[in-house]
Amino acid sequence: MKVLVVGGGAREHAIAEALKRSPQQVELYSAMSNANPGIKRLSVATLRAKETDLEAVTEFALKHGIELAVIGPEAPLCAGLADELLAAGVACVGPRRAVAMVECSKEFCRNLMAKYRIPGNLAYATFDDAKEAAEYIDSFPGDVAVKPVGLTGGKGVKVVGEQLRDREDAKAYAREVIERGIGGGRVVIEERALGEEFTVQAFVDGRSVVGMPAVQDHKRAFEGDRGHNTGGMGSYSQKDGLLPFLTQDDYDFALEVIRKTVGALREETGEEYRGVLYGQFMKGREIKLIEFNCRFGDPEAMNVLTLLESDFVEICAGIVEGGLSRRHVNFAKLASVCKYVVPKGYGINPAPPARISVDEEAIRREGAVLYYAAVNEENGEIYTTTSRSVAVVGVAESLAEAEKIAERAIGHIRGEHIYHRSDIGKRKLIEAKLERLRRLRGE
Repeated sequence: MKVLVVGGGAREHAIAEALKRSPQQVELYSAMSNANPGIKRLSVATLRAKETDLEAVTEFALKHGIELAVIGPEAPLCAGLADELLAAGVACVGPRRAVAMVECSKEFCRNLMAKYRIPGNLAYATFDDAKEAAEYIDSFPGDVAVKPVGLTGGKGVKVVGEQLRDREDAKAYAREVIERGIGGGRVVIEERALGEEFTVQAFVDGRSVVGMPAVQDHKRAFEGDRGHNTGGMGSYSQKDGLLPFLTQDDYDFALEVIRKTVGALREETGEEYRGVLYGQFMKGREIKLIEFNCRFGDPEAMNVLTLLESDFVEICAGIVEGGLSRRHVNFAKLASVCKYVVPKGYGINPAPPARISVDEEAIRREGAVLYYAAVNEENGEIYTTTSRSVAVVGVAESLAEAEKIAERAIGHIRGEHIYHRSDIGKRKLIEAKLERLRRLRGE
């Protein structure tokens, strides 16, 4: 089978590796804006182009007789790449634009949840007038989160009490979003959700929903969950598929929110959602939905795809053919820890591109799995860009051992202007999170 992977990050490297593990004969092709060496090595041919260049990607797919495309990032999905490929006769793991709007527009998402009475919604209002947004913020009884309606690469959300000091900061940021056209120039003001975030991802074939292990991402740039938001510095999962603060009932609630949303999208748009639907939730006194994403999470994809024991090609076939419920989907009962190496200043003012050294064999000897991210390979050397560089994943019976494997492995990646968060997956950080949650819940 000829399969195209769209995207050049660590998430897409993990997708490519999962496809190549299939017992079926997979001939892999790739389309990406950077020169990811891990994906290139697995590919018969690679297109260097923006993933949102719909014409170029579609022409490449037709030229090589692609039968199935797996679309990694949100930007091409929001631009309508799945629609273009499907119209050209290429099956897609990735939703059409009409239903991808559940991520592409936070306004669409909140309105959908309100209209169809999907549990877990937040109090919210949307504005394109800075004065009206300011009046709403002043009238709101609690702290708020300020979010551009459209895509911002996971870095546009600012919350009072975190990135914003007070309501005046919130009003100023809302004005900035509107006046500078950030994420389309409309802003959603939401109630601030307190607690611990967790991710539940699901394979979706339009009607059937199959959940994956829960994962906790760490968006803050610095250890101890301090600093600005990033696209994600790393993540972990437990062998039972839950998290230290998550019960089975919590997980089931999150999966039911995803199921109800899939049904609401079909009712609202007339289109079936086919791909991966990712829910970012907050567990506080209640469980609230923070956002939906219309694809695998990054870094969460590395956790779940590294643990996936089933044939990923068969799962993809189930997604596109509508027979997912008949496919076997199994994950190893092991813990995983993913840690990212990133350029210093990532998320706000990243260091310029520079050469890094990656000892792949030493990382393998440590028992870890390596995924290249937003890097470029030039003449056999690896160079950073302004985004995340390399991810490593440790897998073991215990979370503590998985963390040690990841930490040892990341020591084999060297460069002058890179760093990582060493605390992800460590007991001290998890216990601090649990204590904060207990205090919030009055336990």
